[in-house]
Amino acid sequence: MSENPQGAPSGMLFVLSGPSGAGKDAVMARLQEEGFPLRFGVTATTRRRRAGEIHGVDYFFVSGSEFDRMIGEDQLLEWAVVHGNRYGVPRIQTRELIRNGQDVLVRVDVQGAAAIRSRVAGAVLIFLTVPSLEALKARLMKRNTETPEELAIRLANAREEMRRQDEFDYLVVNDDGGLDEAVEKVKAIVTAEKCRVHRREARV
Repeated sequence: MSENPQGAPSGMLFVLSGPSGAGKDAVMARLQEEGFPLRFGVTATTRRRRAGEIHGVDYFFVSGSEFDRMIGEDQLLEWAVVHGNRYGVPRIQTRELIRNGQDVLVRVDVQGAAAIRSRVAGAVLIFLTVPSLEALKARLMKRNTETPEELAIRLANAREEMRRQDEFDYLVVNDDGGLDEAVEKVKAIVTAEKCRVHRREARV
């Protein structure tokens, strides 16, 4: 097990992914509300800010040119184009938290999870999903944040993403009304991984 400069064990990297509308934001918000001992990585994106979202809290909202600069300077742990917008996980922020012994949870799309899996040994990948594509459609329509065209794209992408769950370490189903259960399962995964005799080491 690697250690930080102070001699304490390094932190772990947990990746929460899944199709749009599966509830990744809701799970992370509940973990934060409960004070579960995780640091939450903030993703950079070129997507427009939605009502109520806060820069630096929900996402780092950046311009296309700023995102280009971050790519050029290798400042992103991973990045991908999703629904026409770019998303990426800042590398330095994640690395420093882990080196300081803090466990980090990052929220990424399925493409981003695949990139992290290929680039970061020791990351723990959790796939959050819903019981069916029909349930996902109903949830997205209720959210009412996409145009009909955007909704169609998200559902088409979700169909492909849900076929990739075997690429992950853990599967958590977030059914309607089942957020509490989904959150408890994520907490159990984190606890179990930290209790392993030979813990995974995230080499960011």
